[in-house]
Amino acid sequence: MKSRDALSRLKRFDVEEKQRKVAEIESLIGDFSQMANDLDRQIAIEQERAGVSDTNHYAYPTFAKAAIQRRDNLLASAADLEAKLASARDTLAEAFEELKRIELLEERDAERMKIEQARAAELGAAAGVSHRVAS
Repeated sequence: MKSRDALSRLKRFDVEEKQRKVAEIESLIGDFSQMANDLDRQIAIEQERAGVSDTNHYAYPTFAKAAIQRRDNLLASAADLEAKLASARDTLAEAFEELKRIELLEERDAERMKIEQARAAELGAAAGVSHRVAS
């Protein structure tokens, strides 16, 4: 019983840790997307200011080129994190299923203990009655 309680606590901790990891990855993806959107706006402003939108034009702003590279890197990182997020969600689902199985076993053990205690009480009561009758 105690080992099952320890296992249950360990699995709960494992599920919570995996939930934190999923939330962290989701937060990073959101942050990267926001930064990429900010860079998009800065690129558009720079292109409008320079009056050149062709990246191959000799007068295209250097800042805009650098911002495009940073934006592309952020979007690539976000795409990589999406794959990690899918994997993290899968492992979270597996850990959650394991926790549910353990909790079901704990519930069955608790029911079994109640039944055994009730039987023991009935046997004790029956033994007490028969002992009194015999006296």
